[in-house]
Amino acid sequence: MVKHLLTKHPNLFELSVSCTTRPPRGQEVHGREYYFITVEEFQKRIENNDFIEYEQVYDGLYYGTLKEEIDRIEAAGRQVLFDVDVKGGLKLKSILGDQATSIFICPPSIEELRRRLVGRGDTSAEMIEKRLAKASIEMEDMKHFDRVVINDDLNHAFAQLDAIIDNNG
Repeated sequence: MVKHLLTKHPNLFELSVSCTTRPPRGQEVHGREYYFITVEEFQKRIENNDFIEYEQVYDGLYYGTLKEEIDRIEAAGRQVLFDVDVKGGLKLKSILGDQATSIFICPPSIEELRRRLVGRGDTSAEMIEKRLAKASIEMEDMKHFDRVVINDDLNHAFAQLDAIIDNNG
C-alpha cells in the first residue's frame, strides 16, 4: 500500500522512516525501511524527546517516529506518509488532528493475514502468532480512524487509497 502511494504520487508523499530496535528482516536496509538502533540508543532518544510518538510494541522491541523525519520531509515540500501500527497511528492523529488523515489498512480476515505472513517466509512462527494476536486487538480500533481500506484484492485496495487521496482525505 505504501509503495503504491509513493509510486503513484512521488511528488506528493515521502515516507517517514521509523526507528526500531528489532533486527532487519530479509533485504531491509538501515535508513530505508527503518533506522535499526539499539535499545540503549532508543531509550536515549526518548530521554532527548526526539520522538513524536513511540511505543514498546512487543517485549523489548521499540518502534517510534522521529520528529526530525517530519521536519526533513516538510522541508522538502512533501506530505509525510507514516507507516505505523494502530497505536502509533492513533497517537499521531491525536497530535496532528485535522492535519492528518488516518487510514486503517485491514486484512480481510485473521486467517488470510496468517496465510500472508507465513507466505512471506521471513517471520518466525512465534512472531507470527504474536502479530496475529495483536492484529485481532487492533482491528477493534479501526472505528477510530478517518478511513478504512480492506485489503482483500490489491487492485481494489489501491483504488480505494487513490480515491481517498484524490478527494484530499
